[in-house]
Amino acid sequence: MAQDEARLAAEAEADDAAAIAREAVAGALRTVLAGEVDHSTRRRAEYSTDASNYRVVPDMVVFPESSDDVVAAREVLRELEVPVTARGAGTSVAGNAVGTGVVLDFSRHLGAVLDIDPDARTARVQPGTVMSTLQAAAKPHGLRFGPDPSTQNRATLGGMIGNNACGPHAVAYGRTADNVVSLDVIDGRGRRFVAGSGDPEFAAVPGLKELVRENLALIRTEFGRFGRQVSGYSLEHLLPENGSNLARALVGTEGTLVTVCEATLSLVPLPSAPTLVVLGYPDMATAADDVPALLGFEPLAIEGLDARLVDVVRRAAGAQSVPDLPDGAGWLMIEVGGETQNEALGRAQAIAAASSALDTVVLPAGPDAARMWQIRADGAGLAGRTPSGEQAWPGWEDSAVPPEKLGAYLRDLQALMDRYGVDGLPYGHFGDGCIHLRIDIPMETSGSILRTFMHDAAELVARHGGSLSGEHGDGRARSELLPLIYSPEAIRLMERFKALFDPDDLMNPGVVVRPRAVDQDLRRPAARPTPSATPRTGVVATLLGGPSARTGYTGFGFAHDHHDLTTAVHRCVGVGKCRVVPEPGGTTTSFMCPSYQATRDEKDVTRGRARVLQEAVNGNLVGGLAAPEVHESLDLCLSCKACSSDCPAGVDMAQYKSEVLHRTYQGRLRPIDHYVLGWLPRWARLVGPFSRLVNKVLKPRWVQKAVLWAGGMDPRREMVTFAEVPFREWWRRGGATGGVPGLRVGGTPGHEGETAARLASKPKVVLWADSFSDSMAPSVPRAAVDVLTAMGYEAVVPDDGACCGLTWISTGQLDGARRRLENLLRVLGPYAVNGIPILGLEPSCTAVLRSDLVDLFPDDPRALAVSRAVVTVAELLTGEGGPDTIPLPAPSPDWTVPSLEDVTAVVQPHCHQYSVMGFAADREVLASSGAQVKELAGCCGLAGNFGMQKGHYDVSVAVAENALLPALRAASPGDVYLADGFSCRTQADDLADVQGKSLVELIAERL
Repeated sequence: MAQDEARLAAEAEADDAAAIAREAVAGALRTVLAGEVDHSTRRRAEYSTDASNYRVVPDMVVFPESSDDVVAAREVLRELEVPVTARGAGTSVAGNAVGTGVVLDFSRHLGAVLDIDPDARTARVQPGTVMSTLQAAAKPHGLRFGPDPSTQNRATLGGMIGNNACGPHAVAYGRTADNVVSLDVIDGRGRRFVAGSGDPEFAAVPGLKELVRENLALIRTEFGRFGRQVSGYSLEHLLPENGSNLARALVGTEGTLVTVCEATLSLVPLPSAPTLVVLGYPDMATAADDVPALLGFEPLAIEGLDARLVDVVRRAAGAQSVPDLPDGAGWLMIEVGGETQNEALGRAQAIAAASSALDTVVLPAGPDAARMWQIRADGAGLAGRTPSGEQAWPGWEDSAVPPEKLGAYLRDLQALMDRYGVDGLPYGHFGDGCIHLRIDIPMETSGSILRTFMHDAAELVARHGGSLSGEHGDGRARSELLPLIYSPEAIRLMERFKALFDPDDLMNPGVVVRPRAVDQDLRRPAARPTPSATPRTGVVATLLGGPSARTGYTGFGFAHDHHDLTTAVHRCVGVGKCRVVPEPGGTTTSFMCPSYQATRDEKDVTRGRARVLQEAVNGNLVGGLAAPEVHESLDLCLSCKACSSDCPAGVDMAQYKSEVLHRTYQGRLRPIDHYVLGWLPRWARLVGPFSRLVNKVLKPRWVQKAVLWAGGMDPRREMVTFAEVPFREWWRRGGATGGVPGLRVGGTPGHEGETAARLASKPKVVLWADSFSDSMAPSVPRAAVDVLTAMGYEAVVPDDGACCGLTWISTGQLDGARRRLENLLRVLGPYAVNGIPILGLEPSCTAVLRSDLVDLFPDDPRALAVSRAVVTVAELLTGEGGPDTIPLPAPSPDWTVPSLEDVTAVVQPHCHQYSVMGFAADREVLASSGAQVKELAGCCGLAGNFGMQKGHYDVSVAVAENALLPALRAASPGDVYLADGFSCRTQADDLADVQGKSLVELIAERL
């Protein structure tokens, strides 16, 4: 006991000393920097890992605003002997962008394209410039940067320089090193200089000339043996026959020698008519065997895809996400160019003829080719799960061999994986011999298997004359293994090279030279299990209204993650797709992540939140799920669920947020807005008989402000207006049947018997009036009655109400949500199990039944039946529901969707519909009816209760400015704002005084 107390006291004393040291360093930096210095626990958690397996908690994060800030920060840190790690988008998969000491984040402020010189075909950029930003700036000049990794819409050029990134088109344009003209850098000694080419004296770095001259033979024999030998330092560029190019030699040094302030890069012409030829083979290895014979056709790219990866894409994104492919189980995607489309097509046909493929498909530039490239772009995330759904990890992620040895290497690598009993989905840059592969090596408790596998794999790649890394660098994942592919003399040479620039080893220590062990600093083994909460029992459970015991869980079940929240939050592998910022005007294919698009802060992006949650379940830095850092991180999450579909790793932050709130406040007093907004359907039902009086009382603005403020809402918002006659009351009064209560819809007063007989043969559709449609937007279900009748269906409205508990879910009141969903299953379940479709009107409520319902009731067959029975209006109109939806009854033979040719619509897809049901059916209905459409991409910003809560108004408006508000301002008089979501219509009314309507209302108007 005494020893434990002494240990705890020593640990507390060490923590206090570390905190004092951090404060001292932060104070010194703040005196010389304009940029932010942040050493808060939450910020350190966000930057504790990148896209790798590794977790290294920094002392602080610095956001330099200029090159002067970088110089000043580096000088302070050098004098204080504090390690420094440079970071761009944080998408490094080898642990290159994590480190102790200070992390310099260049992505926040230093992201400008400083100059494009179209005559010289060069660009000058800051290190935080996102690659797609450079491509957009160069495109008007008919130019582009050659290398293009799949993360190009968030990866920064500084990071690409650090790792010597390549991408698919490196087979034509080379690696990043081959496209660097000069680098403005600061080394570990504090020297700032411009590194370029043609300087055999290497004047900026004393001793380098002698080092190269003394080791010419060693450099010529061990470095630069083939194009993708990226592991270690690329000393071959220093050779006189290679132009004595220091700039290129510094590329790929992973921040261990210099920090880049600016870079001048070479550009290449845009291909005139890119065409994609897809070749099918029996398997991946056979496809690889064919590569050497096809390189002579000078392709722009040769990529390899495995059939199992394509199957994962189909399951994740739907069959429409994959174009028709040639026969085979492995494919080569080969892009060729030409001055004309015919010339490119001729090259594609020549490649097909020269190949040994089973089958061939040629895709000119267009939607099908774009879908093929999207499969490739999402590979890093989608391959994060094996076909069986197990988590797969990077590490042996981008090995490379000479292309002529690729087929043999793939066979041997598969045999090695079979020996270990592990699996993965290989794909990659076959034209360069580079393979991307994440493997389901078990790491829940230790890294021992990872270590032995990596050692055996390194020996295998060495036997094939290859490189541990083909484009991502060595980092913490592979640096320790460098002696397996380099001689001791070459290792010592790299150590001497490092010492010339950074003798004190303060720049990204533990990487390349004097490396950390492969199994040190692993993130996953440190994370403790967080099983799904089981139900309460006994008297307390009865009093608190606990869930049915048969469900097994009080919160979400996380069935796809072994019923473990820890496994769920580790779905985030850090690929950073959530950091993509849409182009001006909101043109993007991704809704994720709206809060980051507004703030550009890692705190407010899906990945940053996942990192804080990972630290919370780890428990060493962030003190559990109830810690203030967790709730600060989740605060600006809109619960839009966009990440659940846009994140290739399947992260569902809305679900995690709900679960965290549930666990934090279960049995405790909650914030007032949880009761006001979280119980809104309850208040609407109570207000129903008195809605006219309540609306009148709440009409004065000063009353609204007082009520909003007292209820935990922002007083700048407007109060909702309750329907004087809710839909269900209207229905009971016979509103749908000319005022004849009890008459079936479609009947004629006075002819009840005849009508009943006629309707007996009509297919039935349950019209589910959710709480919002019933109490606040009854015109929507009324319009649905008209449309259903016109389509030849009998509308069935259950006698009892059925709330989905959406607002309880979004505020983490999962016990309350379960009670409402239990009632919903009682009301709607009988229809669903008998195969009767259920028409959902409010997208967020419909999404609950299609997703959250099954997660909350994983063992209840009624839940699965309801989930499969519920459809949107557009799905009913097109006759096609989701992939698991029950068959839909055909409408009347004479039914057609009314013409909308005179309609010009600004269309706001609801986030939950986009994420759960998809918007394809709505798109099809509008297109087939002739409407002119501007479809917005991105969240409206209100997102249910989010935009109403105190502290969220400014971000809510900023999100609306991404797409919604500019589109409404640009709309012409007479244009229709079309939005099925009650929140979306409320936001437009609140911020732009524009009244929207739903699709079913628009259709009903034209009947």
